[in-house]
Amino acid sequence: MDREIWIFGYGSLVWRPAFTFKRRHPAYVVGWARRFWQGSTDHRGIPGAPGRVVTLVEEPGHRCWGMAYEVAPKDLDEVLAALDLREQGGYARLDLPLYLAGDEHPTRTATVYIATADNPAYLGPAPVSDIARQVLASHGPSGPNIEYVLRLAEALAAMEAEDEHVNELLRLVR
Repeated sequence: MDREIWIFGYGSLVWRPAFTFKRRHPAYVVGWARRFWQGSTDHRGIPGAPGRVVTLVEEPGHRCWGMAYEVAPKDLDEVLAALDLREQGGYARLDLPLYLAGDEHPTRTATVYIATADNPAYLGPAPVSDIARQVLASHGPSGPNIEYVLRLAEALAAMEAEDEHVNELLRLVR
């Protein structure tokens, strides 16, 4: 029997995984909060005018919802290579306990890409009003930064997942 291999997405991977997977399931990680603190010069902005995309920051007791994807062992190397390229703008891999929707205990581990404060594209905290202005002004090879915010908010709403940071930003960019 194959062991389960999971990838957890909390940003664009929620609605656009762009890799082969066996199944997907709403899921969450505990102790982490989603924040628009990572700069994007390769997808939602350009060098000198970065967009803002999400990363996870440690926050005890917090629950961050996203989408978990089970990957077949035979596809793992190809999937990780594609994700390493996609997330090259300052993201590192971390393995975290994963809770699938309906689970009360983490019965799985998932690979998660997190942008840490020591990467050169990290923008860090800012007032949400400043983040909104930057999002509205940013556009990159993957499209306007506001599209990223809207698609993420739509995907979370479809899962009935609440995220105060995303909702506040959504309110300001609308």
